[in-house]
This record gives sequence, structure tokens and C-alpha cells, in this order.
Amino acid sequence: MLSLPTSVRIFLASEPVDMRKSFDALAALVRSQVGQDPMSGHLFVFIGRRRHIARILFWDRSGYCLFSKRLESGAFKLPAKSASGATAIDGGALLALLEGIDLDTTRRRPGWKPISFDSSP
Repeated sequence: MLSLPTSVRIFLASEPVDMRKSFDALAALVRSQVGQDPMSGHLFVFIGRRRHIARILFWDRSGYCLFSKRLESGAFKLPAKSASGATAIDGGALLALLEGIDLDTTRRRPGWKPISFDSSP
């Protein structure tokens, strides 16, 4: 399971990206398309045009990190496009995306909520 602090957000770019782009070019896309600061510590996920390569860019106090995954067969199933330049997803959705699971056809079970007990008689 992916374990990230709750302060870290994950943004999935809604438009395909040229996977030849470097650290700085992807950081510029974060500023222009996503509207976020690439040095914020958040994760920014980019998918290639053919949807078989994914890249994750983030800043870790000393520089940019870039992780890549290439599917040997098939394609990443992206969620429905948002009106903005990116869609905010959580760690579970990122793991499902990287495993090739279609996020639009899956549904999340409702979260657990504690039973509230009233102290009044």
C-alpha cells in the first residue's frame, strides 16, 4: 500500500503529455496546466499519448524526483476528464491506476463511521 502523509495531494493531469519531457518541462506543465507549485511536495501524475507510460513528478527538499512506469501490454485507464487541468485523486486511486484498473467502472465502498452514542437518557 502507498503510504503518504495526509498533507500530500496527488494530481492527475487530464491531457496526455509527451513522455520525452524532462524534469523542468514537466514542472512547467504543473505550473501552467495544473495551476500548482511543483515544489509543493505534492505528486503530479502524467500519462503519455498512447497511455502505456505514466510518470510521477515530485519535489523532495533537495530536488525533483521522477518515477516512471511502462505497461508491457494494455493501457492506463484514466478517469473522466475534469474541466480543470488536473484531477485530484487519492493514494488508493493512484495504485489502482498504476495497476491498470479502470477507475470509472469501479466503485468505492462507503467509509467506516463510528456510531455516536448520545449521553442523554
